[in-house]
Amino acid sequence: MNIEIIAHGGPVMWLILLISATGGILFLQSFFHLHRAHIKTSDFMRGIFNIVQKGNIVEAVSQCEETPGPVSQMVRMAILEREHGPERVRDVMREVGLAEIPRMEKNLSLLLTLAQVAPLAGLLGTVLGMLEVLTSISRQAPQVYAGDLSAGLFSALLTTAAGILVAILGYAGYNMLVNRVESITLDMERVFGEVMSIMIKPESTTR
Repeated sequence: MNIEIIAHGGPVMWLILLISATGGILFLQSFFHLHRAHIKTSDFMRGIFNIVQKGNIVEAVSQCEETPGPVSQMVRMAILEREHGPERVRDVMREVGLAEIPRMEKNLSLLLTLAQVAPLAGLLGTVLGMLEVLTSISRQAPQVYAGDLSAGLFSALLTTAAGILVAILGYAGYNMLVNRVESITLDMERVFGEVMSIMIKPESTTR
């Protein structure tokens, strides 16, 4: 899409491009953040459990600190608070989870809003383009030529198509990020269950 075509769309076209650029930046920020946060949970937990069983608590905590994502932070807090009992471990893991989820969802609501606004901006361009056509008709009547109407029609169709395209890409990106957040959340719940089962087993065997 070159500058000449964009210029035909008028000010609304520049607004749609701004929406598109902002949405793209938000998507990339969230995508890379979630990509780093999404680890191989089973391998990570297996490694941490082996280190803890050997009594290398400091190494286990260091491993958690070096691993990005909410899962590693939950496990880190569980290790640090393990001596205070299962109830304390449950509470700190829940606190970490509640703090991490909003961070993962940070840009999602704004990205969804931009995806919803884009087709409305395209509709606004359509209305303005049709008003331009009607203005040309009123000025040129009774002799109206196709060339007098083409600019307004082109602007109307161009902004409509651009708005719909940006909305499609925005919704696709939003759903991709939501699926990634849900996947990480499921990993957090799975790790929470594994850690709590390990914390409770020793207590139950001593009774």
